[in-house]
Amino acid sequence: MGRARGSSRSSDSSRLAGVMKILPSYDPWRGAVDYVFDEPTARRAISFFSDMLTHVEGRWAGNPFKPESWQQAIIGNLFGWRHKRTGVRRYREAFVYVPRKNGKTNLIGGTINYIFHCDNEPGAQIYLAAAERDQASLCFNIAAQMNYANSELLNRCDIYPGRKQIVMKSHLCSGKQSEIKAISADANTKHGFNIHAAVIDELHAQPNRDLVDVLQTGTVSRVQPIIFHVTTADFDRPSICNEKHDYACKVRDGIIDDPSFLPAIWEATINDDWKHPDTWRKANPNFDVSIPFEYMQRECQKAQDSPAYENTFKRLHLNIKTQQDVRWLSMDRWDKSDAELPVLDGKPCIAGLDLASTSDLSALVLFFPSDSGPHYVVPHFWLPMDTATKRDREDRVPYLQWINQGFLRKTDGNVTDYDIIRRDVNELRKKYNIKEIAFDPWNATQLANQLSQDGFELVKYGQSMANMNEPSKRLEKLIGAQSIAFGRNPVLRWMASNVTVMQSSDGHIRPDKKKSTEKIDGIVALIMAIGRWIVSQDTTSVYQKRGIITL
Repeated sequence: MGRARGSSRSSDSSRLAGVMKILPSYDPWRGAVDYVFDEPTARRAISFFSDMLTHVEGRWAGNPFKPESWQQAIIGNLFGWRHKRTGVRRYREAFVYVPRKNGKTNLIGGTINYIFHCDNEPGAQIYLAAAERDQASLCFNIAAQMNYANSELLNRCDIYPGRKQIVMKSHLCSGKQSEIKAISADANTKHGFNIHAAVIDELHAQPNRDLVDVLQTGTVSRVQPIIFHVTTADFDRPSICNEKHDYACKVRDGIIDDPSFLPAIWEATINDDWKHPDTWRKANPNFDVSIPFEYMQRECQKAQDSPAYENTFKRLHLNIKTQQDVRWLSMDRWDKSDAELPVLDGKPCIAGLDLASTSDLSALVLFFPSDSGPHYVVPHFWLPMDTATKRDREDRVPYLQWINQGFLRKTDGNVTDYDIIRRDVNELRKKYNIKEIAFDPWNATQLANQLSQDGFELVKYGQSMANMNEPSKRLEKLIGAQSIAFGRNPVLRWMASNVTVMQSSDGHIRPDKKKSTEKIDGIVALIMAIGRWIVSQDTTSVYQKRGIITL
């Protein structure tokens, strides 16, 4: 009997150790020279969830919160590892990288409550932080409702929903009372905190690193503080989220030796088939639990049907970093549609002109419509040489390579010489039949007047949703139907990959320069040219459309 019981305990211990190792590609025992896994403490933390907490919303509301294996791995590792000599908790920072709908808000609420009720830290200041106060409030509300649902926990604290604050009752504290509080990203008001624990929810939404730095530096005087980053993927850009993700991956892979950092990363890669259920399962630890197969199937089909939603699906449901927040144009479809151009000398075309500030990139795009075959696009770009050199060096945009290849025209100095653009456009007229030039009035009035004096037909083209919606959608359709070619121009392709669209409630779209990750001037110029082509089609003589009716 004794051996049987011992065998059972050994089996349970082995099972728990196995659970601790299910964090993707991370072995907590690797490099844990000064630390020991305290199994009873880990079990106590995991049991707190199932014994003291209930789900407070959705289909499981009122049922005990029994953590899934992946959640047990996070909880058990976070609280079970101790320093061999001091007994102090090992992990000071955790990075939980998990897509949407995987139950992260409940995990946050339960973890914060465990720290609040069980850490026995005098005057513990515990913060739920997010870029927006409303987001921080979501986690706070879950934590508060978990306390409301358990009389034992509720008897230990006072909850102030209006202040987004939970305070330990005074008779349970020695000295200053412990508290949980929701805060937003206004880092200027957070200096002077003495932080025992903090959760930063949706790290990808942080506008900068200020809040993270303030919270982390606020833990200096605590014995065993913990900063808990929880987020879905950011898009591919310099950000505090991507910085933490990069660090977490290096810790996970053993490149950086940091035994105090816990990386819990669930993600697909760009090499995975994002349309396959195996990839969905790989990236979502709660797949078939809180994320039904049918839901992912619908969302994936939506992403296939709408290029504007493809990046949203990849980033939020698979944790794949994407080139921008909401990609409008599919690069796969772009490449399939693109082709070398035939000789277009003397062919009629409509031009779109988009001038940036004098220190940035300007674009003129010629659109050659066709009644029978594909439409063709010939783009031209200008950029000050000083800007090209600086951006090539600092931002690694290959402007200098494009200049050398002839895809980009440089102007000397640090400002664009509009006289050169004017001269070049007049030279293009000798080769092509430019019917008219659509231009954005912002920043282009002087050059437009000069070109008008040169004999060009200039048409103002505002950037409103009403003006840009139809030609934007027409461009998307032309690419999808492989009935437009761009001459394999790498500058225009790069711009296409940068475009983020603004979408109205009625489904209208237009490119959004402010939210796009990089330059999109060539695409905007192309859309204006297509817009004028659509107008020319609509104003075709009614007699050409239906013939003459005899009365």
